[in-house]
Order: sequence, then structure tokens, then C-alpha cells
Amino acid sequence: MNTENLTAFLATAALLTMAPGLDTALVLRSAAADGLRHGALTAVGIAAGCLCWGTAAAFGLNSLLQAWPLAFDGLRWAGALYLGWLGARLLINPRQSLAVDPGAAFPVVNGITAVRRGFMTNVLNPKVGLFYLTLLPQFVPDDTVGGGYALVLACLHVLIALIWFSLLSILTQGLQFWLRRPGTMRRLDRLTGCAFVALGAHMTLTAGFSA
Repeated sequence: MNTENLTAFLATAALLTMAPGLDTALVLRSAAADGLRHGALTAVGIAAGCLCWGTAAAFGLNSLLQAWPLAFDGLRWAGALYLGWLGARLLINPRQSLAVDPGAAFPVVNGITAVRRGFMTNVLNPKVGLFYLTLLPQFVPDDTVGGGYALVLACLHVLIALIWFSLLSILTQGLQFWLRRPGTMRRLDRLTGCAFVALGAHMTLTAGFSA
């Protein structure tokens, strides 16, 4: 394994993972509203989404999207609609307090819901796909045969994402006193909702796939 390529990939993957974005907002919101366990499980869902993208990229999804640009457009619109739906729920019916109540927006029924939410948000985000489909191949040596090397890199990124987002969930617990103040959760939900709607709207403007 090329040490120089590996080091460059790990540094790039870590920086992109730690940069604030949709996954970060989702984990922080889940951990703040539903507790450490659900924040960590949301991170697991995000990592699973990354693994799906990485596996697909390693074994030729970029060729498929180049051949059928409508497939990328379909993914882009599905992600935009999903984010818009999540954001609208938070804006229309934000939580009034940190306590979870069955009628609140964005309810978590069990751990599976948290995992599914993290997975769906990640796998329907074309920006994550573009990271794997356009950036990942740049770190694969030209003489590499098959998709094994790329899959190893993807798995390393999944590990980085899992560690980082789990750490965010833990750090969020130190903010519990602030989060329990009246109106804090309502503002947090509305802020998250606005971010989701804005990201969804931005996805509709994303140009077609190119690699």
C-alpha cells in the first residue's frame, strides 16, 4: 500500500469529515435531543451510508452515472426532497424542551430509527457520493487492479466518520444544562430545520455528474 497516498487520503478524509455539514448537524441534534445513545446510533447510520457509497465507488458506480446522468439527477432530487421533508417538520413543529415527547417533531421511537435516519440522510446526499466518486479515485495508484484498494480507503474513511461523530455525541452531553434552558431546543430545531431546507434547495441546483 502506497504510504504517501494513504497519508494524503487520511488527512483529506479527516478534514472533510470534521468540516461542519449535514451529517454534523444531524448528529449534534440527535445527541442533544435524544441522548448519547441515539447520537452514537445516528453516527452508525452515517457510517453505514458512507460504506455504501465507498463500496459503490470502488466497484464502478462512477462509470454507471456517466453513462446514465438521469440516475444522478434522480438521486439528487430524492436527497433534496428528503432533506426538505425533515427540515419542514422541524420548522413546523419544533420541540419546546429537551424532553422527548411522542407528538414532537422528529420523534425517535427506538435505536433503529436513529440508525435509519443517519443512513438515509447520508446515502441520499449527492455531496457524499461526489466525494467518493470524484475524490477517492485520485488516491488509488494507477497500477492498482480491481477495486480492493479503493474499498480499503473507503473503509478507513468510514472508521474516521464513526469515531468523529461518536465523539461529537459525547461532547454534546456537556451542553445539557444549556440545552435544558427554556426555548433552547425550539431554536435549535428551527435552526436545524432551516439548514436542512437550505441544503435541500441547494441540491436542486447541483450540476450533473462528471468525473
